[in-house]
Amino acid sequence: MKKFNNIALILVVVLAIASLSLFTVYETDLAMILRFRKISTDGDDKSIVCKPGLHVKAPFIDDVVRFDMRSNIKDITASRITTIEKKDVWVDYYVLWRIEDIAQYYKRTQAVRSKAEALLEYKANAVLKIEIGQLTIKEVVSSARSQLMERLRVTTNNNADDLGIEVIDVRIKRIDLPKEVSDSVYTRMRAERQRIANTFRADGEKESITIRADADRRKAVILATAEQEAKKLRGEGDATALDIYAKSANKAPQFFEFYRSIEAYKQSFKDRNDILVLKPEGEFFKYFDSAGK
Repeated sequence: MKKFNNIALILVVVLAIASLSLFTVYETDLAMILRFRKISTDGDDKSIVCKPGLHVKAPFIDDVVRFDMRSNIKDITASRITTIEKKDVWVDYYVLWRIEDIAQYYKRTQAVRSKAEALLEYKANAVLKIEIGQLTIKEVVSSARSQLMERLRVTTNNNADDLGIEVIDVRIKRIDLPKEVSDSVYTRMRAERQRIANTFRADGEKESITIRADADRRKAVILATAEQEAKKLRGEGDATALDIYAKSANKAPQFFEFYRSIEAYKQSFKDRNDILVLKPEGEFFKYFDSAGK
């Protein structure tokens, strides 16, 4: 019985020592062993880095610090920045970052994420003020914005190197103008758009005048050509009619004379208000006289 108790005691001691000596690092993390809560100075710092898996540490004298190696997003809102025009803008942006050097990261932040992000925000804001301070408002909100964000990423990443942090991306989410600035900017934008609109209207009116003048010229040419053709056709028709009349007159001179007289009567008496004071004698009324005989 006593032997069994000794074995049980030994097992308990072994399990206790194992629980104090063994630790697990998950696949999303890296770990670092601190001896007496200090980074080992023996050899390369990389020797104290523990990759995912099961590891051993010295009980009571070693501590394990775990680092989440996944990417993190630091959302930074309402940073007031002054442009080169001395106009203020409110900029909302975020920084995508991750730990690159865990030893350096621990030295600067003691592996406290809030402290790391506070330092990162300070550096990012400093870079943002410098970059936007060299641009106009129009350049900030125009297509140059993508180049601006790339410069922010590169410079912020270089500045954050002493934190053991890699800046993966910097993205501007929103740019707002203070009310006193936005009113003047919108007024200037409206004036600019009005100027452009007036230029388009003037160009359109000029083009319209040119098109109408060309259309009028072509219309005059078409009408003149048509009138000339009509006169030619009327002349040919009249000549043909006269030829027909002449041939008809030669074949039946009395009928032709009677027909011409009838046409003359129609033209003379086509209006009831027409009054002719003539003697009933003469060639003009000879068919009136012969009609009653």
